Amino acid sequence: MEAICYTEKGVAVTKTLPVPEVRPGHALVRVRAAGLCHTDIDVLHGRYGEGRFPLVPCHEFAGVVEAVAGDVSGLAVGAKVVADPNLPCGECRACRKGLSNLCRDLKAYGVTENGGFAEYSLVRTDHLHEIGDLDFNLAALAEPLACVLNGLGSAGLRAGPAGTENALVFGAGPIGLLLALSLKAEGVPSVTVADINEGRLAFAEKLGLETAVSGSQALAARHHDFDFVADATGIARVVESMIDFVTDGGTVLVFGVCAPDQRISIAPFEIFRRQIRFAGSHSLNRNIPEALAILKRDKGAMAALVSHRLPLGEVLPFIITKSADPATMKVQFSID
Repeated sequence: MEAICYTEKGVAVTKTLPVPEVRPGHALVRVRAAGLCHTDIDVLHGRYGEGRFPLVPCHEFAGVVEAVAGDVSGLAVGAKVVADPNLPCGECRACRKGLSNLCRDLKAYGVTENGGFAEYSLVRTDHLHEIGDLDFNLAALAEPLACVLNGLGSAGLRAGPAGTENALVFGAGPIGLLLALSLKAEGVPSVTVADINEGRLAFAEKLGLETAVSGSQALAARHHDFDFVADATGIARVVESMIDFVTDGGTVLVFGVCAPDQRISIAPFEIFRRQIRFAGSHSLNRNIPEALAILKRDKGAMAALVSHRLPLGEVLPFIITKSADPATMKVQFSID
């Protein structure tokens, strides 16, 4: 089978690999859609995960069950499925508390185990969710959407007059827009996306979102104006600035992945005096079904986030070199 393979740190190629043999408790999935995430690039360069090479990357993928192990029941050949990539130990303190995404020995397809950038992927059947008639390209958005939903849950989001009436999201890339659309889907009436790229802001407006130019006087004038402020840029100075925009009693969500060595400076007194809630978010936490329900309900706007549907070999350049085209949103390996 054809696959993208990280042969060693910093080296990504397309190559022919054997089709995986079905093991007990597993199913062989013929991949029909698989999305590129910045995490895949971090894994390649050893900035995330355990540095296990060789590796087939990608943790956002959907497809068709081609074969099922003999000890498996309840999943049939031909089922359309999406993968939950996280593989927690189930025994550590975090897992016992229901925080499997914070497992002390967390593994994941596309990070420590071969993932979805291949014609076939071997997946534990208890990590497969049937998608019904949902389009494969939409279903492959379930994992990043589930990450967003975990973040909103971590922040204790409550939409409406007694909770969040307006929100600001920094970053108009695919994950920032997914976060903004999810806030709308959860009932937040007014959601603004801030970015320095006017092309991306124009795209956000087409999705029904309000926009602002980061660093502009117009945005600066909205000092302490938003009930909920989230970062999807992964830039420390942006995270540091969020407290300037959140209203008293509001919530700040750190969602973008900053480099581990980056630091911010915030006055503790301001957090105390203004009663600001800070929340973090890592990965997803068993909420793929909720994400699938939203994707089925809000197909139009979510589908617009997929800008590229490509053969496997044409995905590789996006891994090796970051696209400078602001129109690039979610890049997917896709088979019609």
